[in-house]
Amino acid sequence: MDELRGKTAMWRFDEEKVVIQYDTRWRTHALLKVLTRCEVPLAAVAAVEFASAGKKGWQLRLRLREHADPYAAVGSLLAEKGQPFLLTGGPDTELVAEYHADQLRLAADAGRLGDGRRPPGEYALGLVPPVPLHIRTSEGSARFDGQTLRLEWSGDASSRKSKKRRMEYALSDIRRIEWFPQKSMDEGYLRIVTGEEDAETKPAKPGKDFACLLTEDSAKQDAWTLVMAATVTAHLWAGAAGRGESAQLTADPRSVYDRIRELRRLHEEGLLTDEEFTSKKADLLDRL
Repeated sequence: MDELRGKTAMWRFDEEKVVIQYDTRWRTHALLKVLTRCEVPLAAVAAVEFASAGKKGWQLRLRLREHADPYAAVGSLLAEKGQPFLLTGGPDTELVAEYHADQLRLAADAGRLGDGRRPPGEYALGLVPPVPLHIRTSEGSARFDGQTLRLEWSGDASSRKSKKRRMEYALSDIRRIEWFPQKSMDEGYLRIVTGEEDAETKPAKPGKDFACLLTEDSAKQDAWTLVMAATVTAHLWAGAAGRGESAQLTADPRSVYDRIRELRRLHEEGLLTDEEFTSKKADLLDRL
């Protein structure tokens, strides 16, 4: 297999797949350390993008087919350095990286021709952890077995949630999963949106919402809730494809606009650059 080392990962690839081994150094983003390793079938790759940043080095990115990348679907607020299918490197390795990008592009084109008829949701399932998946946060835990997602709150949760103790959501009742990372003094959270949600009803605050699991003061907790959101999303896509549905699971406009408002706030506070704000806003609007 050909190899390309970047700042946060090693990519090994042949004519069938890209095997990504993420670094575990302390500067590596928490999501990459949680994922540890990932295999991306080249048939799932829609585009291979290479860009030079001059003295800053280079970027190599895999863009996956629609409904094949659950991390992109739920991680619109994910920092650039946490993108799982993005590799960066220094200027000293730019020529080697560009050569490998060309080889990857050719292999991906061939892969789509040979195995491009599989439902994208099948590829998505291969990019997330196997079920059952169990995660813990400062507020409680979430467990997903492929059919049911259960939230359970500890004594550190609000009194409303502590009294309720747990909630269960069948996969068939879930429309989508939302993920918001911690920013500044705000808590992050995982939120389940069901088909029963009233379009006119404003969701409860995350600390009191039985469909939310909070994260607090931990990048690792944020990472695990994102992995959970991606895992449930992959199973939603695969289930829709298995039922012969169109699987056009577009984002709810209200959710998109809420995230754009959150992006604008982060931009105004200086936590997002102009380029990052414009790029992430465009990605969200494309989902409408």
